[in-house]
Amino acid sequence: MAQDIPAWIDGQLAPADKLDVHLKGLRHKAVSVFVMRGGQTLLQRRALGKYHTPGLWANTCCTHPHWGEEPRDCAIRRLDEELGLKALEPQHRGQVEYRAEVGGGMTEHEVVEIYVAEVGAGVEPAPNPEEVMQTEWLSLDALRARIAAEPEAFTPWLRIYLADHAEMILG
Repeated sequence: MAQDIPAWIDGQLAPADKLDVHLKGLRHKAVSVFVMRGGQTLLQRRALGKYHTPGLWANTCCTHPHWGEEPRDCAIRRLDEELGLKALEPQHRGQVEYRAEVGGGMTEHEVVEIYVAEVGAGVEPAPNPEEVMQTEWLSLDALRARIAAEPEAFTPWLRIYLADHAEMILG
């Protein structure tokens, strides 16, 4: 199903087809969420049916708002749709812009609103298998070590976030 997301076309923000945006490498809006629990962050491994970066590890939730949707509302919606996480209160940490090749002739050129949500002990995701094939809680040190050992197993944006923006995102 085609989805219109906010993208800059000829300098104007306009609705554009999500797949078309990635094929053309257009600058567009996005949302990323890091769910934290006791010093660990929840990672997801993207389902093999995803149209780019299938099977790679990413932060808890990364997505695009629908045209006209507020970023925080998008974050809350997708935490539920992807991971079955409900009633979270994501806090805005800032904005990041990056550009990365994601395979299949596609490029992510995103202006990302970053959110962090804290959860208590015992909160576990219930992943939607169409979106997520696996989840894992990792400390920041363990995550950095895994990325250093096997960078190709992680999405480009997660590697960028940790290399360039970890202090802003994870404190």
